[in-house]
Amino acid sequence: MSRFYSHINTAVKLIGSYKAGSPLHLQLKDFFAKEKKYGSKDRKMIARLCYAYFRVAAGFKNKATIEKIIANALFLISTDPDPYLELLEPELNAQVTLPFNQKLELSGIELNELFPLYHELGKDVEPSAYIASLLKQPDVFIRIRPGKASAVENQLAENQVQFKKESPNCIRLSSGTSVEKLLKLNKEAVIQDLNSQKVFNYLSEHLELVSSEEPLTCWDACAASGGKSILLQDVVQRKMRLTVSDIRNNMLSNLELRLKEAGINIFRKFAADLSKGSNLSSDEKFAVIIADVPCTGSGTWARTPEQMFGFEQTQIKDFATLQQNIVSGILPHLKKGGLFIYITCSVFRQENEDQLAFIQQTGNFKLAHAEYLQGYESAADTMYVALFTC
Repeated sequence: MSRFYSHINTAVKLIGSYKAGSPLHLQLKDFFAKEKKYGSKDRKMIARLCYAYFRVAAGFKNKATIEKIIANALFLISTDPDPYLELLEPELNAQVTLPFNQKLELSGIELNELFPLYHELGKDVEPSAYIASLLKQPDVFIRIRPGKASAVENQLAENQVQFKKESPNCIRLSSGTSVEKLLKLNKEAVIQDLNSQKVFNYLSEHLELVSSEEPLTCWDACAASGGKSILLQDVVQRKMRLTVSDIRNNMLSNLELRLKEAGINIFRKFAADLSKGSNLSSDEKFAVIIADVPCTGSGTWARTPEQMFGFEQTQIKDFATLQQNIVSGILPHLKKGGLFIYITCSVFRQENEDQLAFIQQTGNFKLAHAEYLQGYESAADTMYVALFTC
């Protein structure tokens, strides 16, 4: 019991010192690097208490102590009696098997209070399902690269890793599963969310209509770690002349190494703040441009619930403006007959549907397809993707 009390007190300390907007996993990593007394099980349980707190903090803001919020979080999240909840609120622990709606009522809050920004959700996002999903850590997904299915599945089976095949090239693993040391990542498989794997589902049929050039000129404009670039190569399965850019030089260095592991050549890479211009010549054109634009990340907040803490409604508009500035600088570089793919991992209307008209007004662009890839009912992230032809 004393160990459980220690875990709770440590979690309270960490939560109290958390700085809004920073990744919680980095704070935990730094803390445990200094505090060597905590074993792996201790670290896991303390992290669990911290993440539980942030999943429900908005609903109890200024209404309860950190300990009380942790207790309510464990009550809402757990389906079986929990030893930490028994210490904090034994009466709640005795009722932990009740249906979720009854537990919510006992906690004295409405579902919408857990996510005050529900009125900003896109029209195709189901509020109750999305908000409820924020209480559970999503699963881990692997995308198998072409021709590597047998190698990947055999390696997982040999190491007794439990998995489920979502599709011929997609594997679901339980949250917390680590495969970095088991698989040849990037060469054989890519760790990539279920819906992130689907953002180019409608690309091939349009690509055949608009471009027969060889090699295919492509620009991954907000490339980050390069996951979309690898996916693009695996989807189009033809020679590409790939340009990648990001605002961060260090990210481009990581991307270059990752794409090398994936066997993908980069024609050009450059760092730029695309909201202020690309520095590309005006006659530089691409058949395909991908813009996985900076966004609130609200479609991934079940993985990083601390990002909800201190988030202000005004930030949604700020991101929407930033996205428009980036798009304005990108679209002049799309070839006539080219394809533009706009992507966010946001659930907010301003960052998604509201951007469609702006993109169409920016030039002679026709919307070919747009949808929310809803992850809240499949333990995955929620993405938004829109495909335009020129």
